[in-house]
Amino acid sequence: MAEEHYGRAPLVEALQQYQVKKDASFHVPGHKNGQALRGHAKGIEELARVMEIDVTEITGTDDLHHPEGVIREAQQLAAAQFGAEETFFLVGGSTAGNLALILSVCTAPGDVLLVQRNVHKSVIHGLMLAGAHAVFLAPQLDAGSGLATIPSEATVREALRRYPGAKGVLLTHPSYYGMGAPLQPLAELCHAHGVPLLIDEAHGAHFGQHPALPESALAAGADGVVQSTHKMLTALTMGAMLHVQGGLLDRTLLRQRLAMLQSSSPSYPIMASLDLSRSLLGAQGPAFFEGGLAAAAHLRRGLAKQSRFGVVEPPGASGEAAAYTIQDPLKLVIFDASAALSGYELQERLEAEGCVPEMSDDRFVVLALGPGTTMEDADRLLQALDHIANAEADSLGKTVRGGLVSPTGSANELSTWNNSVQGGHLSEVSGPVPFSLTPLIPGEIEAIPVEESLGRQAAEMIIPYPPGIPLLYPGEIITETVRQRLRLLRDSGAKCQGPADPRLHTIQVKKG
Repeated sequence: MAEEHYGRAPLVEALQQYQVKKDASFHVPGHKNGQALRGHAKGIEELARVMEIDVTEITGTDDLHHPEGVIREAQQLAAAQFGAEETFFLVGGSTAGNLALILSVCTAPGDVLLVQRNVHKSVIHGLMLAGAHAVFLAPQLDAGSGLATIPSEATVREALRRYPGAKGVLLTHPSYYGMGAPLQPLAELCHAHGVPLLIDEAHGAHFGQHPALPESALAAGADGVVQSTHKMLTALTMGAMLHVQGGLLDRTLLRQRLAMLQSSSPSYPIMASLDLSRSLLGAQGPAFFEGGLAAAAHLRRGLAKQSRFGVVEPPGASGEAAAYTIQDPLKLVIFDASAALSGYELQERLEAEGCVPEMSDDRFVVLALGPGTTMEDADRLLQALDHIANAEADSLGKTVRGGLVSPTGSANELSTWNNSVQGGHLSEVSGPVPFSLTPLIPGEIEAIPVEESLGRQAAEMIIPYPPGIPLLYPGEIITETVRQRLRLLRDSGAKCQGPADPRLHTIQVKKG
């Protein structure tokens, strides 16, 4: 195709034509191109304008569930842009894509799927819908920050050896923090065993679109990849894409699963924003990211000069296999190097200065930049950090060194967790954990002392935080090593998410 063709947005163009024609609407939706709102409500003119392209499946607008016209062309252009053989637009976010992939590979109750332990909740919901058995794979941990990336090649190899009938491997890459490790060895390993590699790439839709950005999961050989186009690119919220390649996924079944999961009346503004987001990439190429990347580089330079705040970065060449070698340059993970402010507190202070981060945890704040981030935005953030540092200087009474260093908060807890995982005390490959839609009723659950939990089936999730990696999922059998870990967490006063008793004196288990 000619270069100018890749810059087209066929679905957007069709909706613009619809908007210009101003035909009388005798079809849904009931707002009739926004006419129902005009003159009856103040301050919603912007919404009324969006409604002018909020149409349905009529002549010329195609059908997402049986695309033959402009949606089909838009999806084909997206596949070419992102390197897929076939691309599906998603109007329910990456959640819809993750559910569809799981339901396409796990087609019978009890099917086994190898799953990274710290996955998005949509993956857990997909396992429940499929009635699948998950074998959880422990992620690697970055020694400097304690943050998780993906399971090691050795862990995936061992899981495939133990469970040769597994239907696939599902991993999250990059993490919410923009961190990752090479995927190509894992793709080759999966293909050698005849199973697909499925990647939740929700935070990496922009990967592979600029030389400074990491390689995309598709380029690394993944078979099914879900991307949240609204997160790091420019689609409307809930706009996402599912990309597939190779012959290990049943695409006919995948289409049927998508038709089950997505609305029969999908949002045309969301789909148009997906088409437009792709067309901007097609028209501008790598130049689309230059402004955002320049702002990110400016921020890093400014932070390196700060005496107070640090940035998490890959450790570099060390002679050992590192858990963390890939960092999205548009995601900055910052922290208070003095440990005076938690991540939550730093986020509150940044918001008070008019800078709103993506997220925070007890140590880190994640800043998500993008094509729309300006140099002025970066300067405003640096000024905000200066104000925060100056305001805290008197209370600190000391000078700390910032730059590219590791946080010091919760050091004992972090060390304990790292030793547990890396020392082999926590299994890198779990046993099969059954999932279903059948809820446990209160009469089937009892709370017992942790000391008495050996061999019992967990009825709640236990997530030590940090690092936010589930130690137990409901349905897992509590082994001696896990019981010891629970006691260690309790005795050290560690913070845990999920348990009914956050102090871990007791744990909920299934009766019998």
